[in-house]
Amino acid sequence: MPLLSVENLTVDFQSQRGSTRAVAGISFAVSRGEVVAIVGESGSGKSVTSLALLGLLAKPAARIESGTARFESEKLGAVDLLQLGETQLQQVRGNDISMIFQEPMTSLNPVLTCGYQVVEALLLHTSLSKQEAEARTIALFTEAQLPRPAQIFKAYPHEISGGQKQRVMIAMAMACRPALLIADEPTTALDVTVQARILQLIRDLRREHGTAVLFITHDLGVVAEIADRILVMYRGKVVEQGTVLDIFTRPQHPYTQGLLACRPRLSIGKPRLPVVADFMQTDAAGNLVAHASGLGQQVLQTGFAELRSNVESAKTFPVEQKTRSTAEKPLLQVESLRVYFPVRKGFFSRTTDFVRAVDEVSFTIYPGETVGLVGESGCGKTTLGRALLRLTEPTAGRILFEGTDLAALPAGELRHRRREFQLVFQDPYAALNPMLTVGEAILEPLRVHGVGGSRAEQKARVRELLRTVGLSDDAEQRYPHEFSGGQRQRICIARALALRPKLIVCDESVSALDVSVQAQVLNLLNDLKRELGITYLFITHDLSVARFMSDRLLVMSQGKIVESGPAAEVYANPRHPYTQQLLAAIPSDDPARIAARVNS
Repeated sequence: MPLLSVENLTVDFQSQRGSTRAVAGISFAVSRGEVVAIVGESGSGKSVTSLALLGLLAKPAARIESGTARFESEKLGAVDLLQLGETQLQQVRGNDISMIFQEPMTSLNPVLTCGYQVVEALLLHTSLSKQEAEARTIALFTEAQLPRPAQIFKAYPHEISGGQKQRVMIAMAMACRPALLIADEPTTALDVTVQARILQLIRDLRREHGTAVLFITHDLGVVAEIADRILVMYRGKVVEQGTVLDIFTRPQHPYTQGLLACRPRLSIGKPRLPVVADFMQTDAAGNLVAHASGLGQQVLQTGFAELRSNVESAKTFPVEQKTRSTAEKPLLQVESLRVYFPVRKGFFSRTTDFVRAVDEVSFTIYPGETVGLVGESGCGKTTLGRALLRLTEPTAGRILFEGTDLAALPAGELRHRRREFQLVFQDPYAALNPMLTVGEAILEPLRVHGVGGSRAEQKARVRELLRTVGLSDDAEQRYPHEFSGGQRQRICIARALALRPKLIVCDESVSALDVSVQAQVLNLLNDLKRELGITYLFITHDLSVARFMSDRLLVMSQGKIVESGPAAEVYANPRHPYTQQLLAAIPSDDPARIAARVNS
C-alpha cells in the first residue's frame, strides 16, 4: 500500500478575470521511504499540489474541484486529506506530514528564537515536557549539522545564514518523525556546498527513519542526486513520469527534453544554450503543436550524453580564449581594493573590530570579455560589485575605469560617469519601482542624464530596447507585477542598456530563475555582448552558469581572490582547495552515477 495516493487532483483559482486551472487532474503515489520529485517551471502547479494536500491553499480564491488524497496516518488511520476538517488537519500537519518551505526567512517567526519555534511544535504534537523538548531540539540541531547548536537555539532567524535557517526548518520538519516530508524548493538560491549538505541531510533522514519525501524543484541536477522517481509537470498536468534513470537517459516528452537540455553544464563549450521552445511549440491554450526543430533537433540527434555534467569532460569542450595584444588596455583595473565594515560595541558604540568584506583584491577586465566572480554567500562578491560602482564606499584601493580612478572621483563627476557602467540586480521585482510602468522605468535614466534626444526619440529608444530584450512594444504601458520573473529580468537588462554602458555588473541575475528562463536570459546576455561589445562582470554562486558565461574566472573566499585564470582551465584543473571543494559539490546527472546511487 502506498503511503500517499493522489487521484485526479484538480485545483482552480478564482479572480475577477475568471477561473484559472492551476492543477488539472494529476495522479501519483508515494511509497514509504521513497523520494518522488515533482519538477517543472514556475506556474506549473508543483507548489499548489503540495499546499492542497496540507489544506494550506488560500481560500476562497483557491478551490479543489475534484480528487482524492489517501494517506496512511499513524493517529487517524487511512484518511482522505482533501476531506479532513481543520482540527484533523492540525493533527496530521507537523506530525504525520511535515513541510520544508522554499523561503525559510519568511517561514520562521522573526520575533521568536529558532529553538523556541521547534520546541513549540514538539509541545503541540508530543507528550514531552518543556525541558525534554528543549533537549530534543538541541539534538535535532546537531542531527541537522548546525554549528554551535546551543547558541543557535537561542538565536533569532536574522542572526544566522540562509543555509543555517534552512537546516532549522529541516530540524523543525523532522521533530515529530513524520512519515512524509514535503520539500518545496529547499535548495533554491543556496550555495552549492550548502546545497550538498542539505541533500545529504535529507538522504540521512530517509535512510535512518524511513521517511518518504515529496521533493519539489525546478533544478534537475538536484533531482539526479536524490530522487527515485520523477513527475514532470507542465501547465498543471503531469506530462511524463518514470524512474530517475529513465527520465535522464530516455526523456520522451518534448518538454522534459527541453528542461534537460537547457541546463548549463561544466562540460558545455558552446556559444548558445537550447531552450524549451527549441523542443516544442504550443498554441495559446498550451497544447503541443510542433516538435523539436533547429538547435533542439541537433540535441536529439546527438543524444543527451554530450550534455552530461562531468568535470573531466571540460577538457573535451574548452572555451576558446581570446588572444590579447600586450598593447591592449584594460577597461577596468582594480588595485588592492578593501571594503571594511566597523564592528561597534559598548554604550558609546566604539569600533572594536572590522569585518573585512573585501580584502586586498586586485584584478583587470578587458573590453568585450566576461569575467565570472564565484564563491559562497558571505565571501564578498556582492560587496565587491557594489564597491566598483561606488554604491558601497571602498575603504582603500583604486578602481581605474579607462584610466580614471572612480574611488577618488567627486560625487558630481561620478554621477556623470555612471552612464558608462550599470548594475543588474538579483531580484528584478525589488529593482523596479512598482508605481512606474515599464516604459517609464526604462525612460528614467535617459531623462536623468539628459540623453537620447527629444521626448519622442527617447520613447522610440525605449521601444527599441524592449524589442532588443525580446519583449513586445505593448509592454511599455504595463507594470512590473504583470510580468513573470524572467520577463522582469529582461526589463532590468533593457534599463541597464538604456545609456549604452561599456560595463555591466550582473549580480546573481539568474540565480532564482527557472532553468528554461535562465537559459533565455543567458543567451540574451551573450547576444548583447556580441552585438554591442558589452563587457560583463558576472557574479554568481552557480559554477555551471559561470563556466558557460565566462572567459576568465575569479574565485573568491573570505574577502580574497584565491584563484583566477581562464574559465576552462580553472574548471579542468582547479588548484586551490576551496575551488576543488566548490566543484566537487556540484550535482551530477551522469547516468553511471545515478545508477550507482539507485542501486546502492
